[in-house]
Amino acid sequence: MVELAAVDGDLAPKRKLKIAAIGDIHVKETSDLGPVRDLFAEVSKEADVLVLCGDLTDTGSPKEADRLAEQFRACSIPMVGVLGNHDHEAGKVEEVRTILCHAGLKLLEGSSTEIDGVGFVGTKGFAGGFGTRMLGSFGEAAIKNFVAEAMHEAMQLEIAMRGVRAERSLVVLHYAPIQETVEGEPPEIFPFLGSSRLAETIDRFKVDAIVHGHAHRGRFEGRTPRGHAVYNVASHIEKPTGRPYALLEI
Repeated sequence: MVELAAVDGDLAPKRKLKIAAIGDIHVKETSDLGPVRDLFAEVSKEADVLVLCGDLTDTGSPKEADRLAEQFRACSIPMVGVLGNHDHEAGKVEEVRTILCHAGLKLLEGSSTEIDGVGFVGTKGFAGGFGTRMLGSFGEAAIKNFVAEAMHEAMQLEIAMRGVRAERSLVVLHYAPIQETVEGEPPEIFPFLGSSRLAETIDRFKVDAIVHGHAHRGRFEGRTPRGHAVYNVASHIEKPTGRPYALLEI
């Protein structure tokens, strides 16, 4: 499948990149990793790039990261992604990061990379709530620190997006940028599943799609206020593929 793009005044074919995206694999030290290995082998046949949207490990232990890294051998296509809150749990995030990167994963932590004419840009994101109910920086120092973290993640994303030179781009997150794709979770925990600050940043740019995880019982698809497509690709979410991963063409 191709689309047409202007090149030197002429129309030339531009190949669409097929992307498999999944989040929230939650690899444990006791997990049967056969299904994970088989999944990586499957997406290698179905897609050109694999995008991982965080919570790759269950408690952020280096042993879990080692076990996941071993399964990366079954993946023969480029892998990009972000870490999630579970990957930070054990306080060993630097070790987890090193293990996964050495195994071939390109981590997007306020950074971007380009593959076959598509820019991949991302960050973990953070909580804070959505729309008019988004938490503001007021009151106790703890609240201000919480909001500062959300703003820091949004700023990292903005800086990275300003560096993207490709005409096509995919934003990769763990936390949700909109409420629509977390609906299905208990409303009481919506503020802990993402932040509108991420969508506000994204909507300043031209992007083709946004993927995230984190909300295991959310909805697959939604849109930012300016109409950018958002997909919740947590492995638990029902997807059009009928598989734990989504397939997107950009």
